[in-house]
Amino acid sequence: MSVPDGLTGAGELALRSRKIKRSPFLVLAAGLLLVGAIVSAFLLIMRPTALKIAVGPAGSSDLNLIQALARKFAQDQSPVRLVVIPTAGPVDSIAALRAHRVDLAVARSDEEMPDGTESVAILRKNVVVLWTPSRKGSKKGAKSKIKGIGDLAGRRIAVVGKAQIDIKLLRVILAESGVDPDKVTVAQFGTDQVAEMLHDTAIDAFMTVGPADSKITAEAIAATARARGEPAFLPIDVSEAIATRHPLYESEEIPASSFSSSPARPDDTVETVGINHLMVAPKSLSETTVGALTRQLFAARPSLARELPSAAKITKPDTDKDAALPAHPGAAAYIDGNERTFMDNYSDYIWGAVLLVSVLGSGAAGLRHYVKRDERRLYVLHREKLLAAIALVRQINSIDELDAMQREADDFLRETLESYDDGAIEPSDLAAYGLVLEQFHNAVVDRRTAIGASTGNLPRMRVGQSTIKPG
Repeated sequence: MSVPDGLTGAGELALRSRKIKRSPFLVLAAGLLLVGAIVSAFLLIMRPTALKIAVGPAGSSDLNLIQALARKFAQDQSPVRLVVIPTAGPVDSIAALRAHRVDLAVARSDEEMPDGTESVAILRKNVVVLWTPSRKGSKKGAKSKIKGIGDLAGRRIAVVGKAQIDIKLLRVILAESGVDPDKVTVAQFGTDQVAEMLHDTAIDAFMTVGPADSKITAEAIAATARARGEPAFLPIDVSEAIATRHPLYESEEIPASSFSSSPARPDDTVETVGINHLMVAPKSLSETTVGALTRQLFAARPSLARELPSAAKITKPDTDKDAALPAHPGAAAYIDGNERTFMDNYSDYIWGAVLLVSVLGSGAAGLRHYVKRDERRLYVLHREKLLAAIALVRQINSIDELDAMQREADDFLRETLESYDDGAIEPSDLAAYGLVLEQFHNAVVDRRTAIGASTGNLPRMRVGQSTIKPG
């Protein structure tokens, strides 16, 4: 009896099937790709963030301070670094911020800021200093009649500095003090024109806006004393009213002896108006980045103050939500102790990555089953043929035919194991196949015994089988 077509057909299908083998090089490449992606993501997260900051003018204390901070951050290998972009002054710095050419800027709080600008830190507080010489013009003994701001109507005031916001501030002070700003003549002089300013005997009073320990203010006051007699300081008695009506300004006091100790200038505290000098950023700038920058800033302040005393003046911005120029959410989070942790910031990304890996894994499994569908179909066909062969074995009367069927079953087993190694079938599939194969082998053994008994010949047994001679 010839070998059943069912088994030979399966063998031909196996010859036609092209199985895709797993290559160790592909596995290694996939592993290296995954490791590379993880390392790249880690380096991307941990890479220092460089922020451009506009500050000026050249040679100013602002520029010196920001440059010192940039060096300190670089030395400490801080996660946020500063790239200093020098400008002609605060107006140009704000223009650069408005044009999105920089990430940060240094300017006074009463500058015209772009919408959405918020404070990161107060670098210093500026105060208004108003004074008048003790004598009028060059005549000794001609006493000045100016006793307060209310006496400035019809007078001429010199403002040291070219910033237009100083003029705006002076007009606010005059108006709140009951003086019509239009009845006061204002002349501006550069910081290098103090001598020229003092030679103008038509000037009745002087004004500067700067730190309480400003060298420019101190030198201008000393020069006034030499040229036109000991100065008298004019208090801004309405400073609290100004702060209430104009939230960008604050009520401040100038301590005694701020500009000179011998003689004391002033000889007592003087009420005045203060303005914050700030580091500002757009609200769109990352909260995490601004929080890290603020943390670095205040961590570096103590050591930097030993090198640059102006660093000691850095203070925290106003975190009240209704502040005129509120703190950036990142800075406020650091100040209020509400900074987000690494997991807070990246948990969404981490879980997203886990979900993506899960989806990719499912997709890869589906793709694998699709690619290896021919091998799985072959496995199913082998199993069905073996099931059918169990019944056919009982009809065979030739040992040679049984041997041929056994050889073909062995080929099926080899191909099934290869499919398992390729991942085309699962362990449960292999167990089911093993059960069918065992039944087939049992049927073959039984049929060999039956044929041998009927012919009186000893059946030929396969390796591992016992030889039983018919009785």
